[in-house]
This record gives sequence, C-alpha cells and structure tokens, in this order.
Amino acid sequence: MKKMFGFLRIRKEEKGPVIAFVLISLFLHACCIWCFSDSFLKESIDNGGVFYSQFHVSGYDPITYAVVTHWDVTYQVFRHPLLAWMVYPLFLLNNGLIALTGYNLVQFLLAVIILVCNIYSVVFLYRIFKDIIGVRRVDAILLIIFFYGFAHIMVASIVPDHFTVSMCLLLMALYLSGSYMRRGKEMTILQTVVLFVITAGVTLSNGMKIYIDALFTNGRRFFRPKYLLLAVILPAALMWGFANWEYLTHVQPKEKEQRKEVIRQKKEARQRAYETFMDTTSITNPDERQTAFTQMYRIQQKKEAEERWNSMHKGMPIKSKNMFMRWTDITTPRWDSMVENLFGESLMLHQDHLLEDTMGSRPMIVRYRWVICYFVEGVIVLLWLMGLWLGRKSRFLWMAMAGFAFDMVIHLVLGFGLNEVYIMAAHWAFVLPVSIAFLLKSSDYRRLTFYYLILLTAFLWLYNGSLLVSYLLGGVS
Repeated sequence: MKKMFGFLRIRKEEKGPVIAFVLISLFLHACCIWCFSDSFLKESIDNGGVFYSQFHVSGYDPITYAVVTHWDVTYQVFRHPLLAWMVYPLFLLNNGLIALTGYNLVQFLLAVIILVCNIYSVVFLYRIFKDIIGVRRVDAILLIIFFYGFAHIMVASIVPDHFTVSMCLLLMALYLSGSYMRRGKEMTILQTVVLFVITAGVTLSNGMKIYIDALFTNGRRFFRPKYLLLAVILPAALMWGFANWEYLTHVQPKEKEQRKEVIRQKKEARQRAYETFMDTTSITNPDERQTAFTQMYRIQQKKEAEERWNSMHKGMPIKSKNMFMRWTDITTPRWDSMVENLFGESLMLHQDHLLEDTMGSRPMIVRYRWVICYFVEGVIVLLWLMGLWLGRKSRFLWMAMAGFAFDMVIHLVLGFGLNEVYIMAAHWAFVLPVSIAFLLKSSDYRRLTFYYLILLTAFLWLYNGSLLVSYLLGGVS
C-alpha cells in the first residue's frame, strides 16, 4: 500500500511552492465563501434551491453544494456516473455538522477538498516540468504560477464544480504515465483500471484519456488480448452499465414525474389561453373560432420556443434521436469561439459580461475592450506552438497533446459545451505550459522565454485576479 501511494508524499523541495499556493488560494476561497455565505450558511435550505438561485459564477454549477446538503443522484449520470457516490461521505459529515452547529458548512467542506486537489495539481505539475521534461526548478515554479494565472484555472480552483477534481486526476495520470515512460515500465492492468474508474467516475469522457495515456505508455502491449479485455473493455462496459442502472433507478422516475407535471401545466396554460381567446374574439362561428385559436396558439408556442432557445445562447444540435447528439452544436462560429472563448476567456476574463452565464445574460461571443488582450493571447498561443515544435520528438508531449486533441474533437468538431468551452479549461489548458516547458529546456530559447513568461504571468495575475476579486467582493447579483 505504501509503495502504491508513495507518490502522494510531498517532497521537501515541493513544500515551498505548495505553501505559497495555499496562502494565495486561501484568500481567493475566502472571497468566494464570503460572497455567498449569507445565503448558504443557513441550515433551512429547501432541497438546494437557494444554491441554484444565488450562485452565479460563469457557467459553473453549484450541484455539489446541493448534493452535499440534500443527497440525491442529481448529476447527469452519463457524464458523471460516480460523482454523487463519491461525495456521499461529505453529505454525511455535513449533515452531522449541521446538527451540531446549526449552520450549513458545505462551502468550507468543499473548499478543503478543492484546496487539496489543487495542492496535488501543483505537485504533479512541478514533477512533470522538473522530473519528466527536465527544466530547472525556478522554471518549473514559474510555469506553475503562469498556469494558475489562466482565468478559468483561477476561477475553477475556488468554485464547487467538478473541474478541479478532474484536473488533479488527469495531471496525476499524466505524471504517472510519464514516470513509467522514463523508467521503461508499463502501466499494469490494476493501475489502468483504478485510474479509469476514478477519472471516468468524475467525468466519463476523461476516462478516454486514461486509455490514451496507457496506449502511449505501453505501446504495442496495450493491444494484448488480456490487457484489452481486463483493463479497457470490461471497466468501460461496467461503468456504462452502472450509469444506465443509475439512470433507470434514480433519474428516469423523476423525469417521468417532471414530464407529467409539464404536460399538466401545458394543458392548463392552453385552457387559459382558450378561455381568454373566446372571451375576446369577434368570430361567431364555432368551427372558425376553434380553427383561429388553434392557429394563433401554434404561432404563439413556436415564438415562445424560439425565444427560450435564443435566451440559452445555444447553437443548433445535430438532428438525431440519440440523447448525446442533443449536446452538440453545428452552427456556432468556430473561429470566433476559438479566439474569444477557447484561447480567450479560458486565459483572460472579458470585462464585459464578467463571469456571466451563457444560459442567462452572457452572449456566446464577447469581445475584449483592449487590443493588448488579443496580443497576450497570440503570444501565449505562439509560445505553445513553438514548444510543440521543439518537443516534437517527445512521446510524453504527444501523449499530452493526444488528450488535448480528444477534447478539441468533442468541443470544436462536435460542439459539445462549445457555448461555454472555457469552463472546461481545467481539462486541457495544462498542455500549454507543458509545451512551453520545452522552450525553457532549450538553451537557445530559455532566456527569452523566461522573460516573456514573467511578463505574461504578471499580466494574467493582475488582470484576472483583480477582475475575479472585484466580482466576488462586489457581491454577485
């Protein structure tokens, strides 16, 4: 057991960066807790409704606040099959604390979990940069600070969504895979299964990245029948089966009740509209009145449906009966999304519609006020591409980029989550400093890259940090 989890021990040389990160992170967590504490500390919370009505930070969901307060399988089970069960111990602990103190301490409990995940993300990043890629200690620390200056890494590191947990698990898998490569070892069946279960359990699509890591680590041996069956096919099938069981047992009955309620409300609304129409129309013929009402009501319903769709700022999905195709988007402009959201909002917050939700008042595409923001974005992307070129012979870098490519197929090609792609930056944004690390490893580019990174890091922290803190301390309406 000690050998298996020995990599979780924080080394002496890593304690300095960790302590500095904890101090900064505690301040940001304190801002976030203070912003919502008036509403969330109250014990008498009606099934988490207050969380959904009061928590507004970009597109991040307060589902975990609600589940840890009133446990239920609330997450989308085909995307987060084990997450509700993973937080169940926190639900028991929180309800015990509510009984003892009379206060709902869910914010503090989740802040501790998120902080621990971020501490280990810092540790794994440090080891990736220093031990696997081979940069100097000062360069590794600078890359970590640079990375946490990204807008939606900074924001994700304090909100109660699952992204910080996902990032920690992905970085752990990346670090372990890199360590196996460096030592010429393979990822065993048990290691693969454990990594897949915990990673896919939090976010199912990220489980695919474990298989990508295993493929790059094991090479041809990945395709051995025993490994494919026990490490890949069987765990994936069991996870999918469990998600289906969750849906049929916990979700479908609630959906049926919700559909019944929707049908009842629609019938009542139609009856009220019918009575109003009959009271005000001048048409005397019964058949003509019924026909006129039917036409009027259809037009009204179509208009209301279009307004609801437009208010959600979503693109049109692929036409299909498959439930997953409803999450796609084939109409949102890809170039604008890449410039303003993928490599824009992910790295730097927009001042207009600051941290608003696309399901509410935020348009899908928001422009920066300052040209310097586009300049900074361009420099970061350029450094990333240059790092890719210098590290083109590194199997580790291409393993990381394969996971990034998987995300880009999901977001840019299929359009999953494209309307708020930046909140998923924690799943992929670490490939930028990983790639740039190869510039710092090069004797020809290190000095210039180092100075550029200092300037970029200072700008990101001042710009994003001031906007985030002002948003939280100013009180979210």
